Amino acid sequence: MSSNNIPLAESKGSINNMYNSSIDDDLYSFNSRGSNSYTSSYKNSGIENHVGGIGGVGGVGLGVNVSQESIIPSTSNRNRISTAMGGGTNSARPMTSVRAAGFSRQGKGNISTSHGGFDPFNQAGYISSSNEKPPSPTPEEQIKTLEKKINQIVEESTLHLSGPNPNIQLALEKAKDAAKKERLLAKQKEQMGFGDQLNLDLTYCALFTLANCYHANKMYHEALNTYTIIVKNKMFNQAGRLRVNMGNIYFEQKKYPQAVKMYRMALDQISNANKEIRLRIMRNIGNACVKMAQFQDAITSYETVMETIPDFQTGFNLVLCYFALGNSEKMKKGFQQLVFIQPNCIEQNDELGSLSKDESIEDHEVFNEDNLRALAREKKQIAHKYINLAAKLIAPVIEESFSLGYDWVVETIKSSPNSEIANELEISKAIQYLKSKKFDLAIETLKSFENKDKGMFGTAATNLSFLYFLEGDYKQAEKYADIAINNDRYNAKALTNKGNCLAQRGEYDKAKEYYQEAINVDAVCAEAIYNIGLICKKMDNINESLQWFEKLHAILRNNSEVIYHIADCYERLNNLQQSMEWYNILISVIPTDPGVLAKFGSLAMKKGDKTQAFQHYSESYRYFPCIIPVIAWLGAYYVDCQVYEQAILYFECASTIQPKEIKWQLMIASCYRRSGNYQHAYEKYKKIHEQFPDNVECLRFLVRISTDLGMKEVQEYVNKLSKLKAISNNNNNNNNNSISNLSSTGDLIDSMNKSNNKLNTLNSNINIENNTDALAQKPFINPIQNKADDIDFDDDVVALLPD
Repeated sequence: MSSNNIPLAESKGSINNMYNSSIDDDLYSFNSRGSNSYTSSYKNSGIENHVGGIGGVGGVGLGVNVSQESIIPSTSNRNRISTAMGGGTNSARPMTSVRAAGFSRQGKGNISTSHGGFDPFNQAGYISSSNEKPPSPTPEEQIKTLEKKINQIVEESTLHLSGPNPNIQLALEKAKDAAKKERLLAKQKEQMGFGDQLNLDLTYCALFTLANCYHANKMYHEALNTYTIIVKNKMFNQAGRLRVNMGNIYFEQKKYPQAVKMYRMALDQISNANKEIRLRIMRNIGNACVKMAQFQDAITSYETVMETIPDFQTGFNLVLCYFALGNSEKMKKGFQQLVFIQPNCIEQNDELGSLSKDESIEDHEVFNEDNLRALAREKKQIAHKYINLAAKLIAPVIEESFSLGYDWVVETIKSSPNSEIANELEISKAIQYLKSKKFDLAIETLKSFENKDKGMFGTAATNLSFLYFLEGDYKQAEKYADIAINNDRYNAKALTNKGNCLAQRGEYDKAKEYYQEAINVDAVCAEAIYNIGLICKKMDNINESLQWFEKLHAILRNNSEVIYHIADCYERLNNLQQSMEWYNILISVIPTDPGVLAKFGSLAMKKGDKTQAFQHYSESYRYFPCIIPVIAWLGAYYVDCQVYEQAILYFECASTIQPKEIKWQLMIASCYRRSGNYQHAYEKYKKIHEQFPDNVECLRFLVRISTDLGMKEVQEYVNKLSKLKAISNNNNNNNNNSISNLSSTGDLIDSMNKSNNKLNTLNSNINIENNTDALAQKPFINPIQNKADDIDFDDDVVALLPD
């Protein structure tokens, strides 16, 4: 059929060999034609896999010895695989009717498929070819990939900023990376000719995240610049509302005029359809106006909010502004608006509501608290807090007396949807009586709860117990403490009051049990922990007392009384080093307490550090120059240093404080004599003798110094001294005062100069009299008095996020 390059003799030979082969050989196998030759021939033509899939590349021939030179590849039909010519040779025509195309007896040995299945076109081999590479992505696909990466970085930044474990520094780094890559992506789009396909949402998201991270990191200038870029770009729809965030930044910087300006610009760009957002912005404007003391403008904003969608925070702020202007009628009106706001209703279980008081409630019904009910309860508590604060604020000023004011407030609340907090205000009224020292009215108000609300009577009894304890009526105090405990066994304050009454009677063991029970009920009951520490000190159990005070110190870190007792416990345990460390901490908390400074100086003297002792004694004298032991130590210190002029100043100060104490004047005269100023010493002794003519020591020094100076009054003083000694010997009534006892062995100043131990003796006898020691002498603290909460303006600056 075609002119082949293969010699005819070889073709005949091939046919003869084919007929001489075994009957079982595969007639459709191309292995007999020399697979290596086909492979090498078609390798350069780019269809090696295709040929291998049909004929194979490593099979064994059928006994035909065909040389590679006889097979010449060609683009024509020379080597075309054909059923008529048997692949371009003179071989016999295959019997196509017997076997299917692509079938081989070798089965899994056929390399046309990797799994030995039916694959006549070798599709699996073509797909798994190692020489062909996947097609390169198109520019559109590259842009989409980059956009996904930027979105992922933005999401990571957001999670780091507001996730469960925030890391604002890492969030800022991620936001910067996202913004940088977004700018590079925009440039790449322009270079590729896709400038009209900018992703504005991605740009807006990257810039907003970056600005928000700057704000969280207190980088206000960078945040404002980034927000400015967003709001000035007219391609960003609804970007103007971000001026609220800019106003919040100015508010945090205390630049209130700029904040108001931004809030009003945002208000102009938000439609009336977004009513809630507009009201929140107006509330922010009111907050900023209050900070600038522009109460009338703030009232205008708050009144607009209260007329549309009232809320408790805005209502409280409105009452606060009325209070600042002193308008009592407006205060009443604003308070009425506040209390008549409908509170958040807490859905109750119908099954629980049908139960009587004597029926038991299952645990799963009690503790079945879902998140929505918890949120509603939290909001209700916040509402009650605002109402209580407003009532305590305006009650003393809206009427002629705070009693009438509280009565009006209580009656108003009783007729409102928040009537359940009226009894709490009655308790506040009683506490106000206590502050005014009207104890009878306070007791009367608290006792009125016996016939009212039994639930609040426990609180009233606790306050009554505290009140009677302050008055010294410990029997009544214990009575009402028992009533409060019977009303609520888990009332830690009532248990503490009971312990105080027992401790006052000296029953320390029982008092300790009640304090321990109060701590078991409330682990952070500071009063019980403090009192049990004092009880342990009373019982000389210093180690246990130290443990309690250290536990209390972990709760109240900067409480001076607790730190003092820790230092005192270490001192009693003879651990001077630890005691000095704690006194040093106490000095850092109350650096101007003269008693603590003197105590530290005393401990420093015990350790032999005279320099530190002098420094702290001097500081104590500087803050309060009336502590006699401190003055005595400083005077003795200067005498020991032979700086008599300074010592005279301190002894003169002591003499001024105690003018009837002769020892300070004798010390002054001795300092003059030791410094060599005999004339001043003689005059000083002479004045002392005139003031105290019966003092033997003064006459003795007068005789000595007048003899040295050659005074003519020597004989007179000798005669007086002799008479006094005779009287003393006859009556045997020698008045032994402190300075005479010291002078019986010689001059006080001489004894100081002989040994520095006199300083230590004087130091050890110093009794520190300060407020901290006074607290230690009154070991029982009553925790019950409920103090009025501080009135603070709540700056609720709302950050608006874009839709």
